[in-house]
Amino acid sequence: MARSASSRTDRVDRAATAPIVAATVDAGSNSVHLLVAVVRSHRIEPLVDESVFLGLGAAVDERGYLGEDLRSELVATLRDYGDRARHLGATRIAFVGTEPLRRASDASRVAHAVWRDSRIPLHVVSHEEEALLTLLGVTTGRLLSGEIVVIDVGGGSSEFVVAGPSRGPIAAGLPLGSARLTTQFARHDPPSKGELEAMRREARALVTHAPDARPTEVIVVGGTASNVVRLVPGAILDGAMTPKRVREAFAALRAAPAEEAASHFAVRVARARILPAGTVIVSAIMERYDVKRIRISDAGIREGTILALGHEGRAWRDRLARLAQGWRR
Repeated sequence: MARSASSRTDRVDRAATAPIVAATVDAGSNSVHLLVAVVRSHRIEPLVDESVFLGLGAAVDERGYLGEDLRSELVATLRDYGDRARHLGATRIAFVGTEPLRRASDASRVAHAVWRDSRIPLHVVSHEEEALLTLLGVTTGRLLSGEIVVIDVGGGSSEFVVAGPSRGPIAAGLPLGSARLTTQFARHDPPSKGELEAMRREARALVTHAPDARPTEVIVVGGTASNVVRLVPGAILDGAMTPKRVREAFAALRAAPAEEAASHFAVRVARARILPAGTVIVSAIMERYDVKRIRISDAGIREGTILALGHEGRAWRDRLARLAQGWRR
């Protein structure tokens, strides 16, 4: 006799209560980031959370591929992170590649070398998969009570996902990233008024292609957004950006070159160089969805991947759409 939907859900929920250690590495346009955590149903308890800045997106923007030296550095980083995860007891590990590896002509060579050296697969996820993982990370798989928009602002692209209690997730990726905007338009440090205006025009034009929504909440994630928050003291306290705080962030960035800003705000110099573009993107998102406040979340694709691994193991990519809609305790 076929099992009912409720019995299948109960079986999944009972299995999910057994804690496991899982790990993921997100190879993005700016950073390669390791997260190892204990997964307990909707809860993630981090054991290790660290990153290294490799600038994969800038290399692909410049020449269309990573090249031998950067490939070797990336493979070595992933191998070392995989070893650390295993030593911490991780029984489920996934390496995830996003925008730079979607575009790099030598991505298959990276994936082959990573498997050869670590025996861990490198999953180059689509824009939609990346957006769903981000939604899962932000909501921790809880059922939604209202419509939300979640945006992962990266160095080379931004992933948008709209979700709510009465609609399945709608995801889209746009070629809008902090490093990409900086490369395209910034010639001075800090960027001139004209260069900032050119970035604004480009960001506003691109976000018109984001999914339509009338959200009760807009959440922005990713390293760019979490570092924009550092620019405004009040935002550090409550993790939110408003139009006034965006203006304060622009004023702070216009006052000093990247090296000085990096020291003042405790960020890497490479990150400080792309923060003006990141602030432009945050502002464009607020205009697109006509909101006066957005929340900045530290959660995102890594937390989503950890939860997906914890609940579905090797089948996590096949069941991602269902997981992103949430589940009961």
